[in-house]
Amino acid sequence: MRIHSSILLLAVGAGVLLTAMITTNSYLAMWSSPLIASWFAHGSGAVVAWLLLLVNRRPTQAGVRPAFVKKAPLWSYLGGIPGALTVLLAAIAVNSPLALAGSLGLMLTGQILFGLVSDLRGWFGVIKCRFTLLDLFSVALILCGSALLIMYR
Repeated sequence: MRIHSSILLLAVGAGVLLTAMITTNSYLAMWSSPLIASWFAHGSGAVVAWLLLLVNRRPTQAGVRPAFVKKAPLWSYLGGIPGALTVLLAAIAVNSPLALAGSLGLMLTGQILFGLVSDLRGWFGVIKCRFTLLDLFSVALILCGSALLIMYR
């Protein structure tokens, strides 16, 4: 598989934005509460998403949907709940002795492990596939890095 530079840039940009968001949330949580910080992050994100939808709005005939657009399954709407909990728990964890780097490392490890189990079991309609040695190696490296950050901070 070839990695395109645009995908790599998007991945790096997403990582930078995630770090900036969690840092900003942790400062806001330090001065108020993690719940208020989470509401602020999701509220500002909702406003930006709404503005982007308004900007990218395409004029169509009323009530006519393109043939290729299908309704999303109901379980896909639950994605916001773990995201909100991640923001809330990140604001709590960053202000703890664990700090930002350890929190991010553990969150990434949890996401990778859940993704591997989902792939193995075929959850959420994904194609079943087995673990590879590279998958297990990446999880081990992230766990070791997280352990180093937590123990020797």
